[in-house]
Amino acid sequence: MSNQIPEELIEQIRSSNDIVDVIGEYVQLKKQGRNYFGLCPFHGENTPSFSVTQEKQIFHCFGCGKGGNVVTFLMEMESFSFYEAIKFLADRSDIELPTNTIQRETSLSQENQQVLSAHEWLTKLYHHLIRFTKDGKAGYQYLKERGITDEAIDTFQLGFAPNTKDFTATFLEKKGFHQQLLVKFGLLSRNQEDGSVTDRFRGRVIYPIRNHLGKTIAFGARAIQDQEPKYLNSPETELFQKGKLLYNFDLAKKHIRKTSEAILFEGYMDVISAYQSGVQNVVATMGTALTELQAKLLKRYVDTVIICYDGDNAGVEATYKASKILQQVGCQVKIAHIKDGLDPDSYIKKYGGEAFKKEVIDASDTFISFYMRYLKKDYNLSLEGDRIRYLEQVLMELANIESSIEREFYVKELSTEFDISIDTLSSEIQHYRQKTGVDKDKRPKDRYTNKVQKSSGKLLPAFHNAERNLLAYMIQNRTIADKVQEEIGASFNIDEHKIIATHLYAYYEEGHQEDVSLFIDRITDENLRKIVIQLAMTATHSDISDKEVRDYLRIIRSENSTGLDLKQLKAEQKIAEQQQDPIKAAQIALKIIELQKQLKHLN
Repeated sequence: MSNQIPEELIEQIRSSNDIVDVIGEYVQLKKQGRNYFGLCPFHGENTPSFSVTQEKQIFHCFGCGKGGNVVTFLMEMESFSFYEAIKFLADRSDIELPTNTIQRETSLSQENQQVLSAHEWLTKLYHHLIRFTKDGKAGYQYLKERGITDEAIDTFQLGFAPNTKDFTATFLEKKGFHQQLLVKFGLLSRNQEDGSVTDRFRGRVIYPIRNHLGKTIAFGARAIQDQEPKYLNSPETELFQKGKLLYNFDLAKKHIRKTSEAILFEGYMDVISAYQSGVQNVVATMGTALTELQAKLLKRYVDTVIICYDGDNAGVEATYKASKILQQVGCQVKIAHIKDGLDPDSYIKKYGGEAFKKEVIDASDTFISFYMRYLKKDYNLSLEGDRIRYLEQVLMELANIESSIEREFYVKELSTEFDISIDTLSSEIQHYRQKTGVDKDKRPKDRYTNKVQKSSGKLLPAFHNAERNLLAYMIQNRTIADKVQEEIGASFNIDEHKIIATHLYAYYEEGHQEDVSLFIDRITDENLRKIVIQLAMTATHSDISDKEVRDYLRIIRSENSTGLDLKQLKAEQKIAEQQQDPIKAAQIALKIIELQKQLKHLN
């Protein structure tokens, strides 16, 4: 695919998209020294082992071994083809691809491409109807009564499906979409009794549900008259799985990164009301309880999640369950308390967006404060037995808190409320911590470095290390590569190193500069690509001396010649044994032992 787009344009696109910025849209990155680290998006982990090097424009996970440049990251992350990754980056940096560029490959099946296209057409149609036509007036009036502005209607592409049986079906069939496909993906409904087909969302306000790339993959719909059910979603499909995505995530993620917090709601209207009032780091589940996958998605982007569910009993129960799931994946949880049993949308309408931010979001409780209130509903604290059981539950939860200052804060509260000494409560917490093994988990602060050290595995022979170190310098310094090519060419001892060196010589001979991000595109073998990334991540000195280079070459040559001699001697020993000449075989064995000692000394 790359031969259809000029190589210089590909390089312009790549250089216009800093890898830290692009990966930062998927992973919460924190700078440690010269590199950035975060939780790997390709495998489950609680300790950051995913590294991004801005200087070299590459990434590498020391846990699962994946690595590459900004293009290969998108190909892995989004299952993009090479063309799709380049197109995504070109759009992101406002660079136009040549008009004669033909897309021959795509990660999506033809059916899924058609479904996305159908949703795109309907999003535009329904939105046009609600904003500019009489057919959408009822839906427009409903949104206005709910306090939704024209700007918010446009931002969220809200729409209206006319209360006509075949309006949508006729529109899409004229666009060339097959009825069977539209029924399968829930844009049309088939009557089980007579087999007739009608518009699924007719007479409803439409909420397009977009994936993280901003593409509509489903619809949520709300009845504005006496229709049942009141809320209706698209059915789950390969493209749309409610438990894997969050409403408004595509718009909210940049605000989540900016504020370092995500606010979690239960419904579309809560999100829209908050967003138009200026609170924009907001997402919502879609009629289901929060799942572990959704929690992990949030954890990749942010450490702190503020749960802002309805203030009624059902909302409180859902808050507790969501809190536990978020904590299990490593999020810090805060709870927004809404007075008078209101939901977020109602609160904003009654008191305004500024009050919502200051008095609800900014005044959020810690999880422990919420938990202490939540537990009290299950106990009669006027009874001694219930007071003891309540305290036991709270202390067990406090034992999980790492911060001793935070633990002491709540211990003082409990001591005052229940007239029990601080020492007694603290002792009980320490007992729980020892029992659960929390205190035994003394992991090093520099956890990503620990990962790197573990990933290196067993110690390598001196010649192997010499080859790796030399290749690391060659990737970063063409002068060293030229010297090595002149001295030993591709005569490395490790086969993979021979191949990498050959690719590297060809790369430089074509006039390219030192750029590992560009070089790895030449490596099609996945195993070789991993080795190149590991070599590029190797710490090197900017002022390596000629003597160091000569030392590496000496070790490599020594192993090369020693290895050849050893191979020859073993062949001669075998012949002597076959000829039943034990004296000669023993003499050769002594030579082999001596050479092996030399080799061991070199290593």
